[in-house]
Amino acid sequence: MNPHKPSGTSAAPPHRVLVLLFDGVQLMDVTGPLDVYAAANEYGAHYVMSTVSPDGAPVTTTAGLRLMPDLALDEVDFAVDTLVIPGRPDWWAAVADSALVEGITRLADRSGTVASVCAGAFPLAATGLLNGRRAATHWRLADDLAARYPEVEVDCDAIFVRDGRFITSAGISAGIDLTLSLVESDLGPDIARKAAKFLVVFMARPGGQSQFSVRQSPRHPAHSVLREVLDQVAADPSGDHSLPAMAARAGVSSRHLTRLFRTETGGTAAEYVERVRVEAAQALLEAGNDALDTVARRGGFGSEETMRRAFRRRLGVSPGAYRDRFRTTRPHGTSGE
Repeated sequence: MNPHKPSGTSAAPPHRVLVLLFDGVQLMDVTGPLDVYAAANEYGAHYVMSTVSPDGAPVTTTAGLRLMPDLALDEVDFAVDTLVIPGRPDWWAAVADSALVEGITRLADRSGTVASVCAGAFPLAATGLLNGRRAATHWRLADDLAARYPEVEVDCDAIFVRDGRFITSAGISAGIDLTLSLVESDLGPDIARKAAKFLVVFMARPGGQSQFSVRQSPRHPAHSVLREVLDQVAADPSGDHSLPAMAARAGVSSRHLTRLFRTETGGTAAEYVERVRVEAAQALLEAGNDALDTVARRGGFGSEETMRRAFRRRLGVSPGAYRDRFRTTRPHGTSGE
């Protein structure tokens, strides 16, 4: 791949972007940001893009496509305005590659902004540069990132997080959101908005990545009393799950049950019940044509307005928008015939 040049004369000063390549890299982590910068160049930006691999050799992506870098790491002898670090799904292989981690450290030292996409947060965190900072990654990997690098404050819901000169994004296509944000920071919202329209993407994606995550049961609690309580909530989200009712069924005091919830789930009983009910409503919205008030009742919310507030609070979107977004890939107004 040759460095991209802007399509026409630009009044903007050149901005050097360097994208790191390595074997097993997620293809869209690479191409998404590059396409945003290329689109911005169509509207007056002056991004000069290059790619680099640790030894200058071609790399094979997750899609099986081979990419030829412009440079080897030792050939980077210029200041980098923005360094982009993509990820690979098997992040443990990336962090075990000492040459890759050392290369990121060297490149970050000569870079202004350092951006990671998806699992790229893992090799970046392995350098220690994210210690004490907030960071994002793919929702499926957030717990792994937090466990592997406890000094990094992981935001499980953010599409991207900026902390100082470091910016990290959620999974795969979120690299586009991240790069649009960088374009806006570099050149203002007008060029970023034009690039987004050119690419037919949101300038700012509605909601966080919670709306995209697969619903998962909470970690199996150690305490048998709490296990039974959680099972009851999951089995019947629309039941009476007030704190006094749950405590009475479990044969413990409300105060003791509150302590168990805090210790085992990290939150309150009400927060847990709301989370289960939101997940139940998500499943109903994806699977059927029930009216929203029916979904609210079956999900245990009691009213459509209560469900709407819970969705906004937890997912950043309304129940109606959630159903429109996740039930089908067909454009609105088309039939399935």
